[in-house]
Amino acid sequence: MKIDILTLFPEMFDIFNHSIIGRAIKNNIIEINTFDIRNCTLDKHRKVDDYPYGGGAGMIMAAQPIVDSIKTVKTNNNGKVIFLGPRGKTFDQDLAKQLSRESELIFLCGHYEGIDERVYEYIDMEISLGDFVLTGGEMACIPIVDSICRLINGVLSNSNSCIDESFYSGLLEYPQYTRPENFRGQKVPEVLISGHHDNIRKWKKAQSLNITKIKRPDLFKKYVLTEEDKKLIKDVKL
Repeated sequence: MKIDILTLFPEMFDIFNHSIIGRAIKNNIIEINTFDIRNCTLDKHRKVDDYPYGGGAGMIMAAQPIVDSIKTVKTNNNGKVIFLGPRGKTFDQDLAKQLSRESELIFLCGHYEGIDERVYEYIDMEISLGDFVLTGGEMACIPIVDSICRLINGVLSNSNSCIDESFYSGLLEYPQYTRPENFRGQKVPEVLISGHHDNIRKWKKAQSLNITKIKRPDLFKKYVLTEEDKKLIKDVKL
């Protein structure tokens, strides 16, 4: 996958040069580029914002540098243009899976009090990270890009890792344990060291169901229970 990010602060995305995403970039599984919107401004002082017509607090990102940035990046990237803004669909794992199937994407990071309304003509999709205010689109773009990239085949060393994680199946993840077996009197559940694979599977599913029911009832209500799920909830407790 190829991802281009239009931003006023390209250095903020150096984080992708590290850890799992950094390794995927080195292995040519994904490509992440940043494009400084200021490079397209016609203002001699590299300004990209101005006062809003009709008055109001703050400054607005001007249409010209944004639109010309999009057109420039579009010469080498045919992907959807995604704006990180409050009007958009709230990002979740389903949307991450949908976008991970794309071969190219372009993200536009807004700043200040927003963007000139006329830019929306050049935007294909708007995504919101949630109902709260951030200092810029970069803060939303980083976790969204990370969430998408880790679903791409080959990015994670174990292809099953993302399947077991919270939200992938619609449930929160079951509890995890590692060595030592006994940590200061707290022991690993016996079923996990029993070697009985079907009992382990059932225990994990039951834990996911019960934890989701208690911690995230909103998610649990959306989840379609199978007959086995209903039995596990009754038989296996937290």
